Amino acid sequence: MSGHHPDGGPDTAAADIYNAGITWLAEPLQGAAAGPLAGRTLLVKDLIDTEGIRTTYGSRIYTDHIPARHATVVQRALDAGVTIVGKGNLPEFAWGVLGANPWYGTVHNPLHPGKTTGGSSAGNAAAIAAGLVELGIGTDTGCSIRLPSAACGTVGLKSQWGLLPLDGVFPLCPSLDTVGPMGRTVEDVALLWSVLAATAAPEPRLDGLTVGLLRRAPDLGDGRETESSDAADAWVAELERLGARVVESAIPAAQADIWPLFLHEAAWSHRETFPSRADEYADTIRPKLEAAQFVPPRAVAAAREALAAWRTYVPEVDLYVCPCYAIDLPLEDADELEVRLPLSSFLRWVNLIGWAGLALGNMQFVAPDDRTVLAAGLAWERR
Repeated sequence: MSGHHPDGGPDTAAADIYNAGITWLAEPLQGAAAGPLAGRTLLVKDLIDTEGIRTTYGSRIYTDHIPARHATVVQRALDAGVTIVGKGNLPEFAWGVLGANPWYGTVHNPLHPGKTTGGSSAGNAAAIAAGLVELGIGTDTGCSIRLPSAACGTVGLKSQWGLLPLDGVFPLCPSLDTVGPMGRTVEDVALLWSVLAATAAPEPRLDGLTVGLLRRAPDLGDGRETESSDAADAWVAELERLGARVVESAIPAAQADIWPLFLHEAAWSHRETFPSRADEYADTIRPKLEAAQFVPPRAVAAAREALAAWRTYVPEVDLYVCPCYAIDLPLEDADELEVRLPLSSFLRWVNLIGWAGLALGNMQFVAPDDRTVLAAGLAWERR
């Protein structure tokens, strides 16, 4: 789109016809004068603390909240020379698979007008897709970096659990929460990842790897049949041309429903404001937190045990490929409670098992570690 300047400020705010930002900075926050990210612009998801810059967590409760320090991932990006231009819009407290927010408005999809951006790192993906910014830092607890990246045709990494620091990020479910880079290309995402992880980016690699093709999302132990898709068939020939061996594959089912642990940890994360300020929460999240108040301890213990057991699984292949979503992209005003499970079933399991997931549009590479999926993504992109 013309008439905007990708350096933040009033021009970027005026160009934001997609409602991608909750806060655009009149004076962008300049990082170090030199570094690997010098000259690059960054939108930080408004779930992540920025010193002196309003950080709402997408909520009405924190409308005027101004953190006293940067989250570590933000500080690392600034130290690498990035320029922060604003804070990205998101569903309230990042608990939603759509880009709708009752307090700050719905994020609109630049690639598929009228369809959802996906959530919860909705503003980041939309801003990157629209050319308003080059890079984003988002979070992913069940799909929240990869689904918006898939829906908006951009790239996003759900980092392996525990690798990137989460201080200064409002928690949802600490056993699943991750933070990660978003961008227009795998190369951009790998560069930002190298800064956030304080390590060198991997070299491109698909040659010699065994890639497992997933046609059905793994059984999450909740009694619900997950979605299936043949979308990955379209990528097999090219993967093989790049030297990979593609085989049919499946992930074993979780031993118990892990959802009670999610609810238990969400209730703990919100204990200071829920239920004491329940009337200030929106209709999408309030019923979830109400249900979270009454999770039987036995179910939480079984979920914790099942999660720990699943995370010991050693894959039979080097890498998996599957779509990010396997249903039609819902409208941006769809009922979140109706679409959240079918829309995210190919994504949520990656958080549960603790692995890395890279979205290249609707294509998803999954492996136990970040380096493997980034190397595969770089090889795919440079073909």
